[in-house]
Amino acid sequence: MSHQSVIFGTSRGIGLEVVRLLARRPGHIIAVCRKPSRELRALEAAGRVELQSGVDITDRQALAGFADRLDDGAIDMLMVVAGVLERVELDSLDAASIQRQFAVNALGPLQTVAALRTKLRGGGKIGLVTSRMGSLGDNGSGGSYGYRMSKAALNMAGRCLAHDLEPQGVAVALLHPGWVRTEMTRPGGNIEADEAARGLLAQMDALTLAETGCFVHQTGEVLPW
Repeated sequence: MSHQSVIFGTSRGIGLEVVRLLARRPGHIIAVCRKPSRELRALEAAGRVELQSGVDITDRQALAGFADRLDDGAIDMLMVVAGVLERVELDSLDAASIQRQFAVNALGPLQTVAALRTKLRGGGKIGLVTSRMGSLGDNGSGGSYGYRMSKAALNMAGRCLAHDLEPQGVAVALLHPGWVRTEMTRPGGNIEADEAARGLLAQMDALTLAETGCFVHQTGEVLPW
């Protein structure tokens, strides 16, 4: 039985690099996105990945349709990398922006796991890409209300999933990729997306049920809630 990985949010940045790295390993990779990039199409054309486009993690019907195309117990590793960052500060509080970030960053990953729950094999793994900006204990600067709040909500969802899926033998990790140079963080960032992807996969490789529900940096550092 071939190892199968399903990665959401793969058209660019960290998700694309995760797919590139997985394509060098044995097994089957399904790269899921809304709109595929040229780079992702090139990986598909080379026969290295299966591409599933038109799937938005905020769209429950699209998620259900994707799930219907998979057999039960077909997924060994599920990662949700998709996310959005919009700066919202106190002097320009944009409720619509905060709601968008909750929809993508918190509810989207939860809906994805719910839709694919029966597709996960016993002993499978889930990686939810979050951020230390969602940490209450690590917040030393304030601001970025929508992003911080939505990632804190994702962290809680991940902890709940860890409890609910443990009887199924599925482990869950909440993964901080670092401050990565991507289109989302431009012009900031202090590491490249490929380095972040390597670290994320290292944490997924090491994940067992003993660590389920953990909140870790891609370097392996355990982060405060």
